Amino acid sequence: MEDWIGAVAIVTGASSGIGEAIAIELVKKGLKVVGLARRIDRLNNLKEHLENELGEFYPIKCDMTKEEEILAAFEWIKNTLGSIALLVNNAGYGKYTTLSEGTTSDWKSIFDVNVMGLCIATREAIKNMTENNTAGLIVHMNSIFGHLVPTTCAETENVYIASKYCVTALAETLRLELAKSKAPIRVSSISPGIVDTGLIAAGGFTDDHLTELYNRVPPLKPVDIANAVLYILSTPRNVNVTELTIRPAGEIL
Repeated sequence: MEDWIGAVAIVTGASSGIGEAIAIELVKKGLKVVGLARRIDRLNNLKEHLENELGEFYPIKCDMTKEEEILAAFEWIKNTLGSIALLVNNAGYGKYTTLSEGTTSDWKSIFDVNVMGLCIATREAIKNMTENNTAGLIVHMNSIFGHLVPTTCAETENVYIASKYCVTALAETLRLELAKSKAPIRVSSISPGIVDTGLIAAGGFTDDHLTELYNRVPPLKPVDIANAVLYILSTPRNVNVTELTIRPAGEIL
């Protein structure tokens, strides 16, 4: 981890849940962390909380559904901090929908955050890393739903699940693209099971199935996923952890 001290990292969706936990742990390890999120008040509070840690935290208000805001954030980083070493594409959004009666706006919101925002941020990070010849790392926050379709809730989480399958494909196709071009940039996908974050409540995920899962098996904590990011960072530069699946012990899904 000593190699990462002073390195610039970007964490999207850093105002709560997994993103907040990742930002905290990275700053503690000495990185310069730029947190992107819509809720600037929460980011500013996080900055105050981290003032005495080894690294630094830089809050930037950014809506991941708006390309102009993403581009402005990366331009600020380029002009202020320079080379980007790490991008954690953590921002995510989910909502109950059905394919027979769901609204186009709900479907679009899910894909705009989980897929398009991820793609735009990835592109801009690669541009920066390439211009600075940085041996960088890009981490996509995926989900076990990016690898399986649970029959218990498939009919109401179909578009969210589809967006996570996209993330699985985007991680692997990017890895191959960078490998063929001999770019010194690694790509990792982290796929958690049930995690105790604000995403479920924000998306209206309140059905009996998820309540049962929470009651039956204690969910993962955001810091558990943050520690997974630290593990990936701790591996040598010649090691690419392409997929890391993390489930609560005893989870049946």
